[in-house]
This record gives sequence, C-alpha cells and structure tokens, in this order.
Amino acid sequence: MIPGPAGQEVFTVALRDGGDVIALRRSTQSVCRAVGLSGSPLVRLTTVVSEAGESLLGVPGLAARLCLEDAGTVVLAVRLGWRGDSRPPSRLLAAATRLLDDSGLRVAPDGGGQELRLVQRTPTPAAALEELAIELRGRLAGDDSRADLVEALRTQNHQLLAALEESQHQQEELQRLNEELEETNAGVMALYTELTSELQATNSGVVALYAELEDKTRQLELAHEYKTRFWANVSHELRSPVNSVIALARLLLDSRAESLTDEQRQQIGLVQASGSTLLALVDELLDVAKAESGRLEPQPAETDLRALLHQLRGTLRGTTQPGVALRIPDHIQRAPLVTDEVMLTRILRNVLSNALKFTVEGSVQLDITEAADERGPRFVFTVRDTGVGIPADELDRVFEEFYQVRGPHQRGRAGTGLGLPYARRLTELLKGTVTLDSVVGQGTQVVIDIPALLPAASREAASVVRSVLVVDDDETWLTGFRALLAELAGSVTVLTDSGAVVAAVERERPDVVVLDLNMPGASGYQVRRQLAASPATAQVPVIVVTALEPADVDHARLAPVRAVLNKSRLTPAILAASLGQEENTAAARRPAAQAPLPSPAEERR
Repeated sequence: MIPGPAGQEVFTVALRDGGDVIALRRSTQSVCRAVGLSGSPLVRLTTVVSEAGESLLGVPGLAARLCLEDAGTVVLAVRLGWRGDSRPPSRLLAAATRLLDDSGLRVAPDGGGQELRLVQRTPTPAAALEELAIELRGRLAGDDSRADLVEALRTQNHQLLAALEESQHQQEELQRLNEELEETNAGVMALYTELTSELQATNSGVVALYAELEDKTRQLELAHEYKTRFWANVSHELRSPVNSVIALARLLLDSRAESLTDEQRQQIGLVQASGSTLLALVDELLDVAKAESGRLEPQPAETDLRALLHQLRGTLRGTTQPGVALRIPDHIQRAPLVTDEVMLTRILRNVLSNALKFTVEGSVQLDITEAADERGPRFVFTVRDTGVGIPADELDRVFEEFYQVRGPHQRGRAGTGLGLPYARRLTELLKGTVTLDSVVGQGTQVVIDIPALLPAASREAASVVRSVLVVDDDETWLTGFRALLAELAGSVTVLTDSGAVVAAVERERPDVVVLDLNMPGASGYQVRRQLAASPATAQVPVIVVTALEPADVDHARLAPVRAVLNKSRLTPAILAASLGQEENTAAARRPAAQAPLPSPAEERR
C-alpha cells in the first residue's frame, strides 16, 4: 500500500473474490453509521467502494484499508491498493469525482504500486477520532467478513430504494424549476423578437458594406498584380546595366590589368562601391516584393567567411563617420558554413550600415562565434554599436517595413526604412533568428543566429572545360563574363547573333553553351529548341544565364538544361560547379549519332 496522510486505521481486508467485496461494503456501512453518515452520503460512499472493489478484482495484491483522518472533522477514507499498472474504469473515476467529497488515483514514487483513495467527510468532531477508531476496531473484530450474500443484497436493495426516493424528490423539484423556466422563456422570446427585427435592419447595412469590401479587395488584387509585373520588368532593366558597371570596375582593378595611378584606382574603386550599393538597393526592393509573394528562395552553397568579411570591410569603410571605429574581425572559420552567401552578406551589410548611420562617436563592432546545440551547429553574428539607441516602446516597430524612429537623429540621414525588416526577412529564410536589444543614449546590439547547414555532397572548387560558347547580346556584361570564364575554360567563343548559334555549335563542338534568354531576334527559348531539334547539337549541354529570377523563367519551354543561373548572383564557385559536371561533359563529346531527338512529350517533361 502507498503511505497516506496521518490518521487512525480501522481495518484492512484483502480482496480476492466477491465475498471479500461484500465484507468490505458491510464494514464500510458500519463505520459510516458510527461516524454519523446516513442517507445519500452513506449510499454514495458504499456504492462507489463496492463498485471499485468489483472492478479491480483479480489484480495482484488488491487490498482495502479504511482509515479515519483529521481534517477539522472526522474524514472517512477508503484506500484500495494493488501492484502493477492496471487502472480502474474511467467511468468509475468520473463517478467517484462526482459523488464523493474527494477521490484520486496515485502511483508509488518507485513504481511499486497504485492506490485509489475514496473520501467522505462526516459531521463527527475530530476530537473524538482516537476513541472512535478504538471502538470501531472492537466492533468490527467479531464480524464475519464473509456475510450471507442474500442478507447483504437485501440491505443493498433497501439503500437503493432510499436513493430512488431521494431521486424522485429531486425530479419533482426539477419539474418545478422547468415550469419556472418556461415562464422565463416567454419573456426571452419577446425580447428575441424585438432584437431580431433590429438585427435584420443591421444586416442590410452589413451586406452593403461587405459588397463594398469585396470591390476594394478586387482592386487591391489587381494593384498587387500590376506591382508584380512592375518588379519583373525593373529586375531586368535595372540589374543588367548595374552588373555591367561593377564587372568593368572589377576588370580595371584586377592586378593583371594595366597599371593605374593611385588616383585612378581610387576613383574606380568608388565607382565599383557605388555600383555595388546601387545593385544592393535594387536587389533589396525586389527581394522584399518577392518575399511577400513567397518567390524568394535561398540557394545554399559553401561560404568562405573570410572573403565575405573582407568584402564587407571594403564596402563599408567609406561610410564610417569621423571618430567612429568599424571593427570587422578577420574570422578564422573552423566549421563549414553552407548557406546563401548573397543573403548573409546583405543581412550583415544592412545591420552594420544601420549601426554606422546612427553612431556619431565610439565604435561599431561585429563578433562571430561558432556554437552547437540540440538544433545542430550554428553561427552567431553579434553587431554592437555605441549609437543613439532605440526607445523600448519602438523595439518591435523598427522591424516594420518603411518605419523609421522619429527624432533629431534622422536629420541628414537618408534611408528607406527597409534595412532591419529586410535583414530579418532574409534571416528567417535562412532558418535563423534576429534579436535586438537597445538602450537610448548607450547603443544597440543585434544578434543574428543562423544554422550552419552541412553540405549534402562535397563540390570541387573548379573544373576546367575545353571550350565554351557564350550567346548574349549585352556587350558590356560580356566583357566581365569573359574574364570570369578565362580561368575555367580553355577557349571562349562569344556570339551576339542568336540566329547563328546552331551553325556555330555544329562547327565548334563546344563542351558547354552558355545562353541568355532575352535577346533580339531568336530568344533563348527558341535557340534551345533549335539545338535540341538538330541531331548534331542535341547532346551539347546548355547553361542558361539570365537577369530574370528563376521563378520568372518558363522552364516548360526549355528542353533539359544543365542549370539556370542568375546574373546578379553569379560567382566563380557557382559557375565552376555548373561547368564541372563531368558526366554531362562526356555526354556532350559522344558522337551525334547517339543523340536521338526528344519527342514533344519528352520535351514537356
């Protein structure tokens, strides 16, 4: 048995068969009468006790113990204990809770058994507890626990009859209450009729308002569609020239290019930095729109933090105010980081730029820690500044798009209010979190916690191909792209006339064709179809490089291609990985007789 509260034990009986249960019931009845329980409380306790005993018959070690406990008055407690994990029926537990003053099922702390406790309060004062227990033990000592079954059933029937009479009395009382309720309902119905007429009048106004809201909703949907088209057009028209400016500046600053004077190098560096800033702003605006529509997806790749931090250091060096120190560590990366490098760069650049903008003295510092928890390995980037700080009641609002904290600190500091909202949106896409703490006049701390996603398969840093044919009409962009291909391909052939591609591929037999989609004359979709339709060129791998986002590319109109790359996200590692697929390169070198023309159904697949 499980130890219980202090009290006086009256008797204990092992329950092995139905006779033991009847003996328990009779003993419980005798004790109830001795402590002043009668009528409904006596019937409820004895009925629940006998039902519990019968439902648990057969479980190992079943025994019942009746105790008198002190709770201001005498409390009668029947404790049924057993070994194992058997449980009484749920209906019995519900009935015990409803009929008795207290009940509960407990499990021993060591798992050695269970106990069902059934409790009923009595009117007997607790001062007589000990004498009463001694008297009851003597009274029950001479009882035959295996009493005559017929006599026990007769007694039970008498008790049930008394309970039925009490139930009848309650039913009569319930009928009286129902009559009163009917009278009340008559008044309620009159009030309901009055309210219904008023509600009908209100509903007519609601219907008119709902129709107006539907019309406004259609207008908003149409405006959203127009906005999406606008972003798609701006994506190509703005990104292409900005990419070209950055690529040309990179070529002029290359150590292998002709030497420049210090002043020229400084000016070209400013051109490159300004172009990068403009491109980043355009990308942010477009990415915010794409994220709203669920079209922005990360492109994980192995990321070199040292190169990323070096780029941030160079980009932000010119934005610091006099008297402010920018501290970006030369972090030595111990664990691999596989994430979207472009998104991570934009997150850190936005947070650091925001800190530099509102710090007039002191420092802006970036710290990086590598950690691991139950979610796996992680990278934590912490940006601390000694700037103006953010009021506590506006800490959440700074993550709203286009919201800016008002105050004199805004004078002379241009901004769109997209920095922190954009950083948090990108962090969430990388499965990370952004937290912000700030004290007005002391500074702000932003913590960016992202997972270090391990790569599914290792990639070679670069693979050299024999020859590449590039098809694009943007001469400015081709200048920078040709330099990017110089270290990855033995020879590079450039075509600006999309109508001559098939003949050039048949003549040159390149390992890979790099194809733009938006060109005058035949589009990239048409060129790809022409290549697939010719047995001599069908097996030459094709890589699509476009200013369009992947979601805007009509893949259904393209025969199978090796990759679809975005010009603004193109890096040497991504390009090398796309060029260095050996099995596709080998397929390109097989004789044309082995290249059957795909059927229209296969092309659609």
